[in-house]
Amino acid sequence: MAMRKLLCLCAVALWTGAQPAIAARQAVLSGAVPRTQPVACPGYIAGNVSQTSDGFTTELTLAGPPCAVYGMDIKRLKLDVRFDTKNRLHVHIKDADGQQFQIPDSVIPLDSGHGVRNASSNLRFDHFHDGLSGFGFRVSRGDQVIFDTVGHPLIFEDQYIEITSSLPADANIYGMGESPDFFRRNPANTIKTLWNRGSPDLFQQNVYGSHSIYMELRDSLFHGVYLHNSHGMDIVLANGTIQYRVLGGTADFYFFGGPSALDVIDQYTELVGRPSRIPYWALGFHNCRYGYKSVYEVNDVIANYSKANIPLEVAWTDIDYMDRTLDFTFDPVNFPLAEMQKQLAYLHKRGQKMVLITDPAILYNSSYEVYARGHEQDVFIKNPDGSEFIGQVWPGYTVFPDWFAPNTSSWWSGELKRYFDQLPIDGMWIDMNEAASFCTGSCGTGKPAGSIPPYPWTLDPQPPHRILDSNNKLLVPPYAIHNQEVELSDLTIETTARHANGVSEYHVHNLYGHMESKATHDFLVNYRPNQRPFILSRSTFAGSGALVSHWTGDNSATWKDLHISIASAFDFGIFGIPMVGADICGFFGNTTEELCARWIEVGAFYPFSRVHSALNYAPQEIYRWATVAEAGRRALSVRYALLPYFYTNYQRSVENGWPVTRPLLFEFPHVPAVADNDRQLLVGASILVSPVLVEGATSVGAFFPAGLWYDWYDYSVIKGTNDNVILSAPLEHVNVHVRGGKIVPTQEPAMTTADSRKNDFSLIVAADEHGAAAGELYVDDGETFDTAARWVQFSYADKSLSIGQRSGKFKISQPLSKLVLLGVTGISNVVVNDSNSNANVKTVNGSTVITGLSVDLNAKSIIKFN
Repeated sequence: MAMRKLLCLCAVALWTGAQPAIAARQAVLSGAVPRTQPVACPGYIAGNVSQTSDGFTTELTLAGPPCAVYGMDIKRLKLDVRFDTKNRLHVHIKDADGQQFQIPDSVIPLDSGHGVRNASSNLRFDHFHDGLSGFGFRVSRGDQVIFDTVGHPLIFEDQYIEITSSLPADANIYGMGESPDFFRRNPANTIKTLWNRGSPDLFQQNVYGSHSIYMELRDSLFHGVYLHNSHGMDIVLANGTIQYRVLGGTADFYFFGGPSALDVIDQYTELVGRPSRIPYWALGFHNCRYGYKSVYEVNDVIANYSKANIPLEVAWTDIDYMDRTLDFTFDPVNFPLAEMQKQLAYLHKRGQKMVLITDPAILYNSSYEVYARGHEQDVFIKNPDGSEFIGQVWPGYTVFPDWFAPNTSSWWSGELKRYFDQLPIDGMWIDMNEAASFCTGSCGTGKPAGSIPPYPWTLDPQPPHRILDSNNKLLVPPYAIHNQEVELSDLTIETTARHANGVSEYHVHNLYGHMESKATHDFLVNYRPNQRPFILSRSTFAGSGALVSHWTGDNSATWKDLHISIASAFDFGIFGIPMVGADICGFFGNTTEELCARWIEVGAFYPFSRVHSALNYAPQEIYRWATVAEAGRRALSVRYALLPYFYTNYQRSVENGWPVTRPLLFEFPHVPAVADNDRQLLVGASILVSPVLVEGATSVGAFFPAGLWYDWYDYSVIKGTNDNVILSAPLEHVNVHVRGGKIVPTQEPAMTTADSRKNDFSLIVAADEHGAAAGELYVDDGETFDTAARWVQFSYADKSLSIGQRSGKFKISQPLSKLVLLGVTGISNVVVNDSNSNANVKTVNGSTVITGLSVDLNAKSIIKFN
């Protein structure tokens, strides 16, 4: 919820008049784009090389007088080059004395790979010396140079690192965030700032998470680059280069050879962590609102979804349920614990779930037992003088857990256990974990415990921003990244605050949400052994996908935000967090009936599908308008029918990192027209969704790559020619097509995922131009870690369907009872394993629908069509 609830869009800048101050400071200190001429920095000279079995090391020495552009030049560096795997290269430039901060392995354990010899790698590393700029290096894949710093001086200072690589003209760059933006980054004018910030989803600005991974498409092939560094940074695309400007640490790069988009994501998630396994129910439809007045109103919402025949899987409640917005409490009047327990029991009886919100900030008041226990165990972040850092969040003056402190995880687990013992909710929503604060600095220091300050945005006039302390380089570093606040400490924990390990917040700010995610994940897997946890986090970092899912934060009810939500889902597919979605119908602002109808038609295909709205705006549960309700029923009917397919694709995420929702580009990299297509989305490789994203439109221009594409509803076929096709799109209809050559498993949709799973299986067999198709199905119990599992393979050719068992021993109870053969006709008889079946055969619009089957999916089978 960030500053979102009442602060709303006022968080663009902390105080009135802040924007001119931000712009002036950045213009003076930073510059806007990479320098077109080398600055007077000498670069470095490489020394003797020491070979290792899987790479080499060498020393880099400053080649001339220090340039001190934004700090003190470090004279001696060490370069480590290691070929981790055939398709992953590790290049680490660090200070020889090891004084610069590096992310501890305990925070993000990276896969080191087995190591390969240079000759066995698909990537090559070469380094050079340039007379003007000194040391530079190139990373190549075959004959193609994919990263080239030659001619650009390496700048390595205590608070500033600059590395620049040349790019081809009009490069196709994707990733780097979190920042709401079009999917393809503008190669001539993009600044992506990585500094976690609890502000609304402001277009092209830095928001909640930090992910430096980017992918580039060259000549139909992908490669990827990841910088493992937790400091604030700008990544700038301009003047034919990509330039990293980092506020400290080391230059710890990983290069991924691809060559497909899915290969790059596979290689990246192998390094930082595969996406977590989710419970099956998480793929259902979710509802939330900030502003529910009571548990009884939430009860009515649950009932109204049922009356409207709209499936509701999970009922969420925002901070409204808390007593005075205190963590781990319940409002005794409006959300009494006994009534919340009744609601949870009611939901569970109907196969539904409950998720509630928790913030990390803890009220600074010794009478609040959560604080008192934490204070006694010394778990809160400190000021430089050793006192507790005290910011301001919803309950008033607050302290913040220090995830580096030795007792914090056990304290956090203890508080969560007390909470869950009272109300065993099904999942956790951790918000405000950038971490967000409403004031700058330790504004509660010296204030009486228990005093409740006004929210800053309610003050009139608003107080001026404090004077910048330019002498304190942790508060005001010499280089000003393009964080859209006056200083880095605005709206968050002050950068001078100290952690238990002696590290300043300056170095680890971007890790806060990730570390809370880990502590919360650790609690849940211990509290419920062998049960997959579901955790939704707003702030994320590299590797967070191994712990949590994500929603894209506080968007607005606008058509542009609807469009950008698709690109954001694509971004998080690259980031290794495939379970992602935006607030359907928009969080801020009063949505409209038309916008909400179009949004549920998109949101039904987000991996994480939840409607969510803000306080003081009109409610927008999707049953409130007849047209929106009908659009929701239709779109969610498709989603719930596709649940086996969604789950199969999510297992691909778990095993290979592959995104569930992806752009056409990932499947058709050789088609230039899809390089910037973020107005359509693929679910897996087989389902294409072409939504309306323009107000007032009743048709949509949808791009169809070459091949056959079958309409989900009426089976009509489009022969794709790598061009747009105008499709009819009345308000309650979203266009969905099945890709020729694919086999898609489905089940009859029901009102919950549990009931849907009880229904028989169907297969949609979409024949390609050669009359062939293939697909797969993954099944397990959907709940536990040690479940048995089963992978089933399907292959269709020459009017014969083969069902094969790739692996696993899970017993699939439901038979295959229906087949839809798209693009196939002339069938009158169905033979299953050499025996005639009593199946019913019907021709529909150039396709064949076969019902009445009962095929065991636990065994090999051959189904022939005569």
